[in-house]
Amino acid sequence: MELILKETISSLGREGDVITVKAGYGRNYLLPQGKALLANRENLAIAEQNKAAIAVRHEKEQKIAEKIAKRISGLDIVIEQLAGDDERLFGSVTNADICDKLAELNIKLDKKQIVLPDPIKTLGETKVQVKVGYQVSTEITVKVNPLQKEE
Repeated sequence: MELILKETISSLGREGDVITVKAGYGRNYLLPQGKALLANRENLAIAEQNKAAIAVRHEKEQKIAEKIAKRISGLDIVIEQLAGDDERLFGSVTNADICDKLAELNIKLDKKQIVLPDPIKTLGETKVQVKVGYQVSTEITVKVNPLQKEE
């Protein structure tokens, strides 16, 4: 099934791209969600007319993503959590926790942009991948320290 993307989807392509997907995925997800249009003659003509505007928007988004990536590249984030004697955490550090910590530094990202295969469950440093934009990613270091109890 051939479709025209109405928005950028990292696993498929950018807005305006003509893609081929399995019929079920296109019919049951992309079309009802409004993320794509059928690649028929009329829609292809409209996409061709909008190509210049889409290119300008892509360039603008790319510059913003590169700017954010440059800002957070190599950033060290310290998160304090309750931990036991064996350096295992009571709970875990998730991408939402990392996103909240970045928000405290005035860096607004969606938690889906933080690629964390498994939640962090031990103390120490972990390198975490951050997808800032379409094909733009960087790495940050998350340091998990034990929460110091006030006496």
